[in-house]
Amino acid sequence: MAAVLESVTVPRSSSFTGSLPSSTKVSSVRALCSGQRIGSLPEFRGLKLHSRRLSRSSASVSLKNAGISTRARRIVSEAQETALDVPAVTEETWKSLVLDCDLPVLVEFWAPWCGPCRMIHPIIGELSKQYAGKMKCYKLNTDECHPVATQYGIRSIPTIIIFKDGEKKDTVIGAVPKSTLTASIEKFL
Repeated sequence: MAAVLESVTVPRSSSFTGSLPSSTKVSSVRALCSGQRIGSLPEFRGLKLHSRRLSRSSASVSLKNAGISTRARRIVSEAQETALDVPAVTEETWKSLVLDCDLPVLVEFWAPWCGPCRMIHPIIGELSKQYAGKMKCYKLNTDECHPVATQYGIRSIPTIIIFKDGEKKDTVIGAVPKSTLTASIEKFL
């Protein structure tokens, strides 16, 4: 039995009822139809189940005829729903929001197709909340605001630049841990 683990689909079961508590330990994975144990999983935190209907295909019709539910559940990260939204800055608002700001400003240069950018979005959201009143956080889509990205020499994304008094003070390139960004921010507060 070969499997590709891009996302985990779990058949409907009475043991799964909505959100998994943070202390839930998933002990084994069972094959869909046979119930055979095929492996163990470590403890997971911050995951929850989303129900969805399987598409109407010959496989789902066969499953329904065999008495197996065609409703599936998908395990997703709760962080996707709890990430704070960081306001966007554009070419038109760049000067007023970033360069003329009295507080230090953190700007994340990103693009929608960039995987590492999506990884760092929740961290930028947390920093925005953590430093509220001490620093402003914005994101700039490099696909939509190419002139600003070119002006600051953005060649890789995500790139995080910290501005103070309208001047570029520090640059962090790549999806880095929160502690790295915190250390950069603390230098300018």
